[in-house]
Amino acid sequence: MTFEEYQNESRKTAIYPNLNNNFIYPTLGLAGEAGEVVEKIKKAIRDDNGIVSEERKIEIAKELGDVLWYVANLAKELDLSLENIACQNIEKLKSRQDRNELHGSGDNR
Repeated sequence: MTFEEYQNESRKTAIYPNLNNNFIYPTLGLAGEAGEVVEKIKKAIRDDNGIVSEERKIEIAKELGDVLWYVANLAKELDLSLENIACQNIEKLKSRQDRNELHGSGDNR
């Protein structure tokens, strides 16, 4: 499945207020789901000495899927292509790698 296919398929399941004119809802959902990923990692550290069991990996994968859903729908709300976002991100990272700028901070390095 391509990012474009995923974005189109995920959109078919989008049900929230003011669909197609509401970037706030998927933004809030993205933050919430990212927090759930963080919680599962935190509990691996707290309860399992930082070891991520196969069971926990499955649960984290589900949460990462929810993160992806919200990213795809936020992008759609902003009329952005998930495919283009992914390609541009790799191009940016390759450019930083070529310039030995992967370390450090700042968006425009």
